[in-house]
Amino acid sequence: MRRLTHAAIRRIILLLARVSGRVTVLPAAFLFAPVFFLSATLHAQDPLKIADQYVKASGGSKVLSKIQTMTLEGTITSAPDGKQGTYTFNTKLPNRYYSELVVGDKLLIEAYNGKSAWHQTSSGEIATLLGQEGQQLEAASLFYNSRLLNLKKNKLALAFVGHAQVRGKDALQVEVTSPAGLKRQVYFDPQTHLIVEEAGATGGVDEQIFYDDYRQLDGVQMPHKLELHRASDVYAIDITHAAINGTVGERVFDFPKKSQVQLPDLKALFKEIDENQKAIDKLKENYAGTRVEEQTEFEKDGKVKKTELNEYTFFYLNGDEVSTLVKKDGKPLSDEEQKKENEKTQKEIAEIQKRETKKEAKEEKDKEEGRKENDDEDPGIEVFLRACQFVNPRRERFRGQDVLVFDFEPNPEFQAHKMVEKVIQKLAGVIWIDEKAHDVARLEAYFVGDFKVAGGMLANLQKGTSFIFEQAYINNEVWLPTYEEAHVGVRVFLVKGFKVNATTRYSDYKKFNVETLSTVAKPKDPEPSSTEKP
Repeated sequence: MRRLTHAAIRRIILLLARVSGRVTVLPAAFLFAPVFFLSATLHAQDPLKIADQYVKASGGSKVLSKIQTMTLEGTITSAPDGKQGTYTFNTKLPNRYYSELVVGDKLLIEAYNGKSAWHQTSSGEIATLLGQEGQQLEAASLFYNSRLLNLKKNKLALAFVGHAQVRGKDALQVEVTSPAGLKRQVYFDPQTHLIVEEAGATGGVDEQIFYDDYRQLDGVQMPHKLELHRASDVYAIDITHAAINGTVGERVFDFPKKSQVQLPDLKALFKEIDENQKAIDKLKENYAGTRVEEQTEFEKDGKVKKTELNEYTFFYLNGDEVSTLVKKDGKPLSDEEQKKENEKTQKEIAEIQKRETKKEAKEEKDKEEGRKENDDEDPGIEVFLRACQFVNPRRERFRGQDVLVFDFEPNPEFQAHKMVEKVIQKLAGVIWIDEKAHDVARLEAYFVGDFKVAGGMLANLQKGTSFIFEQAYINNEVWLPTYEEAHVGVRVFLVKGFKVNATTRYSDYKKFNVETLSTVAKPKDPEPSSTEKP
């Protein structure tokens, strides 16, 4: 797990380097201009003003900011068969979400517990939601808990789309973009300024929700009639009980107890994984492959600013991934460009070899003088056991394999001192472990708070910055990466903020033997291996 986390951090640092290279020198007048100057440019269809009008109409920022929990309960009727059932909806700060529909023999539960998203279906299946399906629930939790307050803090971007018709009446359509780039369409009544419709995907299914019959509850306008369109299903919902700041326990959002299992001895398990990884690091050097990176940078309103697509060939040397760029935006490099890239690779190989030689010499000297190895950059697995708490253990199927899955979150009692410890203690997420093969199959994690590099002077990784890693067991002998995803919010040099999403797909693994590194190493005697792409 620690090596996956280190890989994630390295990838995020590479993203930082790329975006910070585009920071320009801004005029001094701009740097010192009051932020509120922007408000002078607002107009009737500015999304910030629409959101502000909604906040005021629904109760005001002072009242809304005091909402810790919200509960809606009611009856639900399915159209057109008329079957009835119950509806439950709960939210809780900072990012908890729970939705339950029970209609006839149909049951659907979707939840986000602050670390992982999950669902339960009528068949009784309880499973963690992966990828975009899970991100959609996370985004829904952020949207509902934010109440469109503190948009900058919550990393929500708004863009005015235009005028729209909702059930024959005029509405103002605003697109809300989550930190992960997911979109939700929200429609506001221009007279009442309240929300009359939402549209977006949740848990992998397209949904529309229409709101009506607003009533005041503890100073907050709450809808008491909803119409939910979920794929081809339509449900009419009458709210019979609504509560603000009622008691909603954490167990509401967690995996059902019946689905959980007893955690094994994590210290022993992580030790096995760590020892297995050391052997894998050597086996990885027998493989080369292809890596395709897609990086998207966003404007403040969530619109795409720029997209880059690069393809590399790579191999492993002393634990490092040595890459050579071969295509940009789908087009092969020219001969001259490829020559320069090959020269860069040669230089990188030389630097890795030099660094390894110095490392071996230091280790030998430390051994002779009886000094312990410095673990600042690669702490023992016990750091994770002390820096994190592990909850909600369960067994699931992942990519056709039985895996142990559990959530992790910061341990508030752990005192971090080293850089890597401080990073680990800022993370929460979920991890999938193949116990039989002794390695991590998937890792999802996000920063629970801002992480400042050099006290924030160099960069400030913003709360919510997240990443996903997957790897697969290739040729029944080695774990190799198959997929990476990062959603990075960062402010560089205290000047400019960036939102960047990046995905990396690994493929075309071939086994080869490295005979010499005096030239750019190329695969020899290829033995194609198949790997699943997410």
